[in-house]
Amino acid sequence: MLVSLNDLQAQVEQSPEQWRPLVLTNGCFDLLHVGHVRYLQSARALGRSLVVGLNSDHSVRQLKGKSRPFVPEHQRAEILSALRAVSAVVIFQETTADRLIRSLRPDIYVKGGDYQPDNLPEWATLCQYHIPFRTIAVEVPTSTSAIAQRIYRAMAWLELSAEEPQGAP
Repeated sequence: MLVSLNDLQAQVEQSPEQWRPLVLTNGCFDLLHVGHVRYLQSARALGRSLVVGLNSDHSVRQLKGKSRPFVPEHQRAEILSALRAVSAVVIFQETTADRLIRSLRPDIYVKGGDYQPDNLPEWATLCQYHIPFRTIAVEVPTSTSAIAQRIYRAMAWLELSAEEPQGAP
């Protein structure tokens, strides 16, 4: 379910038994792949609900460059919302999830195993609010950027192949 941050805060306050312990994660989730799905399933197993903070198109461009995202934010949100592991999706405009953390006060904040406190932008906010941080091991070593690179290489190869002569007349 795609929901605004204000609406989600109200739902959590009105029905904490439905939401808590609340697990929060965030990311771009552009070109959803099996690594994302397994990560979200593992994150959900840590609590009663899993809220995914989804970077807006604007924040993805700031983080990944002007060619991204490949999939618009509302389509990414709809795909994430369709996953059984995901309780709610909140689109946010900032490049970090600090505001989401301060607003939702999750019981656990989760990121992939490639993150550690020394490279986690939200670390200071988590410490300020005493929110536990957990990492999920990367089961399938893939990324949207790696998939995009393979697609770019394949497209370049197809273009070169199309330019080659098909045989002498």
